[in-house]
Order: sequence, then C-alpha cells, then structure tokens
Amino acid sequence: MVFYSPTTLKILYINMDRKEIRRRVQGILINVLELDKFELKEDMAASDVPGWDSLNHMVIITKVEKEFNIRFKLRELSKLETLDALIDLIFQKC
Repeated sequence: MVFYSPTTLKILYINMDRKEIRRRVQGILINVLELDKFELKEDMAASDVPGWDSLNHMVIITKVEKEFNIRFKLRELSKLETLDALIDLIFQKC
C-alpha cells in the first residue's frame, strides 16, 4: 500500500489536463447519480444531468474535492454555471 501526503498528491496532479479532469468528473457523476451511460457535454448545467438535485450536488462536490485533493470556497461554487466551469476551476486548483 502506498501513502501520499497532500503535497505529493498536488505534485502528481500538476500535469493533469482538462481531458483527464473531464473523464474523472464524468466518472464521479456516473457513480453518484447511478447513471448507466452519461456523456459530459460543453456548457452542460447541473439541471441537464438526470438526478442532480441539491442533495446529490453536495455529494458530487465532496467527491470531486476528495478525488482531486482540493477544497472549494463557497463563493467559487456559487459562480459555477456549467460543468465546464467546474472543470476549469479544478484545473486551476490542480
């Protein structure tokens, strides 16, 4: 078993591109929302995703924070209008 410190994880994610972030976010959505198939599209909003309600929103954000070892500020989250904006924010924080 390998253990990584938060600093080490941050270094591992430095070279991550938006395509990889998109793939991982899509996986989180499929897992949390129990979707059979889901294709993340540009300018897609939470309201466009089946099953994304306020409770699942909190679960998704928590899973994203854990997956990428980042923390969002409330004001950052309140400005997000699309999934691409979320991916951009993750990219900035990684």
